[in-house]
Amino acid sequence: MGGDSLVTGTFIVASMACTVIGNLLLKTGAGERGVSTIWPFSLLNMNTFLGAMAFGMAMVFYLMVLKRTSLNLAQSIFALQFVLVIFAAHLVLGEAIGTYRWVGIALIALGLFVVALSPNATLR
Repeated sequence: MGGDSLVTGTFIVASMACTVIGNLLLKTGAGERGVSTIWPFSLLNMNTFLGAMAFGMAMVFYLMVLKRTSLNLAQSIFALQFVLVIFAAHLVLGEAIGTYRWVGIALIALGLFVVALSPNATLR
């Protein structure tokens, strides 16, 4: 993997990590009391605020990925986020992973494998 590919890969990992963290923070924050009883302030607490900030950082990293690769490749790679969020919810929040989700995870993995084999599937 060349230097440019390594940088792009780092941006991909950073964006996905921020997305997973953001999802976990929003989920935990959704069950907590907000700063007020008036909507939308009833949703605002430290976890939802930090979750939104994590999503903002994910967007910045994703923009850096888009500068370096095609949209169709980026979106194919970022399908992995769905799997990562499911695993994180299982590990951190104790959410169950049912049979249908395992089938979906396998299909996503297969799709990512096919994308990796396709021509012009290189990161810049």
